[in-house]
Amino acid sequence: PKNAMTAFSYIYKKPTAVNQRFYSLDVFRGATVCLMILVNNPGSWSHIYPPLKHAPWHGLTPTDLVFPFFLFAVGNALSFVMPRLEAGGAAIFWKKVIKRTALIFLIGLFLNWWPFVRWQEDNLRFIPWVNEEGTRGVRILGVLQRIALCYFFAAILLYYLKPRKAFYVGLVTLLAYWAICYTGNPADPYSLAGWFGTEDIDKKILGTAHLYKGEGVPFDPEGLASTAAAIVQVLFGFMVGDYIQKKGKNFEMVTGLFVAGVALLITGFMWDMVFPINKKIWTSSFTVYTSGLATITIATMIYMIEFRGYKGAVARFFDVFGKNALFVFALSAFLPKGLSLIRLGDGVNPWNWLYTRVFRFIPGDPRLPSLLYALCVITFMWMICYWMDRKKIYIKV
Repeated sequence: PKNAMTAFSYIYKKPTAVNQRFYSLDVFRGATVCLMILVNNPGSWSHIYPPLKHAPWHGLTPTDLVFPFFLFAVGNALSFVMPRLEAGGAAIFWKKVIKRTALIFLIGLFLNWWPFVRWQEDNLRFIPWVNEEGTRGVRILGVLQRIALCYFFAAILLYYLKPRKAFYVGLVTLLAYWAICYTGNPADPYSLAGWFGTEDIDKKILGTAHLYKGEGVPFDPEGLASTAAAIVQVLFGFMVGDYIQKKGKNFEMVTGLFVAGVALLITGFMWDMVFPINKKIWTSSFTVYTSGLATITIATMIYMIEFRGYKGAVARFFDVFGKNALFVFALSAFLPKGLSLIRLGDGVNPWNWLYTRVFRFIPGDPRLPSLLYALCVITFMWMICYWMDRKKIYIKV
């Protein structure tokens, strides 16, 4: 369709709407961070409603949309920053991109190691980089580390190849990743045990001790191999952000987004038949499908907020999160880990006190108090972000 081609084939003209402000993109980013905090802070990991859980392997839940939507938002933000990076020249570009990449990556690594000690019986023991047996250590990768790597490589592609060529490189990357996944183990290419990335890349480069083990075996859902397809998520986000700026605030732009989003959605759904949608190995079909959903979501928000003028309480609530997105996400991981060191008896600490001493005793479905606690965490984080916004404190990385 014409509008889809307009949105995703980049025959560039001089920008006409770069300076226009899109409040809806701030709301999109804030809503994504808010959902991140919600799914990462239940009262009990044993009592969670199904939509707030990740898919066990293949498939998709609302929770599985959070990370790809955030990477998509990173691409959106990059589309507003890239003109300034290009204007500054290669030296400025590399200085800013390397600095931002290093900061985000190191913050993620810091949070993985934090609080550097753990309780062993009645003693606090230092958490070593690798234990004496060499079987466990500090996890190197994670959510923030993947954001850093995706931002870094997407920025380089966009700076040196320009958006149109970068888009084609992204498509080739998705196809190549599919081919490598399949040829890595044709008998069982997309299973936890059969996926090539763990044995061939992550274990060899990172080491078994530094991989995530939440699946019961060493396997990192933010591993190096699957990062390739995640980089393309940022590229898609950039394309959408750049298209929005160049088209300006008009119905043709919104229509183009809807058509492009539906096209991506259908493509991802069809690809799922041969390359299953899977967040944990970040399949190409997952990238395309979730990019379609993100594009449709942004188009809907633009229509409701920019055209219909809806900027009510819900929009303002999410916007506060969006203004300090990375900071509040990091804070939501920093506080629980730090406060868990303070023992109040019977497994209670200052962070989980509200759930274990109050919400847990609410009668009925135990998933309800767990959800109520997560909502309280969101409220607490929002109050911090609201105070920072009132004081004009914005922590940018």
